[in-house]
Amino acid sequence: MKLYEPSTIRAIREEFGFKFSKSLGQNFLTDKNIIDKIVDGAQIGPDDTVIEIGPGIGVITSEAAELAKQVIAIEIDKSLIPILAKTLEEYDNIKVVNEDVLKLDINKLIEEEGAEGVKIMGNLPYYITTPIIMKILEEEVKADSITIMMQKEVADRIKALPGSKIYGALSVAVQYYCTVEKVADVPRSVFVPQPNVDSIVLRLNIRDEKPVEVLDRKLFFDCVKAGFGQRRKTLLNSLQGVKGVDKSIVIESLEAAGIEASRRAETLTIEEFGKISNEVYKRL
Repeated sequence: MKLYEPSTIRAIREEFGFKFSKSLGQNFLTDKNIIDKIVDGAQIGPDDTVIEIGPGIGVITSEAAELAKQVIAIEIDKSLIPILAKTLEEYDNIKVVNEDVLKLDINKLIEEEGAEGVKIMGNLPYYITTPIIMKILEEEVKADSITIMMQKEVADRIKALPGSKIYGALSVAVQYYCTVEKVADVPRSVFVPQPNVDSIVLRLNIRDEKPVEVLDRKLFFDCVKAGFGQRRKTLLNSLQGVKGVDKSIVIESLEAAGIEASRRAETLTIEEFGKISNEVYKRL
């Protein structure tokens, strides 16, 4: 059964009375070439465990199961569970978990399943792409990578570099935890139903070592958020938005870090943000 074919999707919808949920952002892929690019891009090995977020009717799930030791598919929509039971019935290495990934303890799941070489994959609803990525990274889920489809604008922000107008707090946050590689462009025309935007698939390779050693991670991200929260302001002014930080601390910290107070957040590298936050930490 070719799950990506529109005729198959129609037949499944009719058999199970399935209706697409706008609130869950459900859009099913219909292009085998794109599916292959996503699965290849995830770099799945025979001893790996794939955790897939939002399997839909199992299009990518079945392809991943051909390559991986096991696949754990996390699906929030109860109406898709009986569909997945049918579409994936020939595979004995797939487990479907009916949970909300934002409420799930993913590390506990990995431990319970004895999973190793974990690769996370997902075609996520656009409105929760960032919260899911940040949950995985901030909770330091024991995974090697996250291969994920997202709205093009979000992907562009994630991979943006210093000096770009779209470089911001999200760019710094993801790149602090990961190196970022583009896997594929995905036009809106290859989905049923068709969304209003184009997509990009990125592979986020989770770093073993961070690009900068920070003395206080929360303070580091507070400085990043303050800097970009008022991105038109100079660092001298924007960094005073960090709780407990006054002008004198900003001046001293920037001077000690060797960074000009007249610069703006969008010009700073992750390493420079780290230097600043470390100097601020010493003065609090």
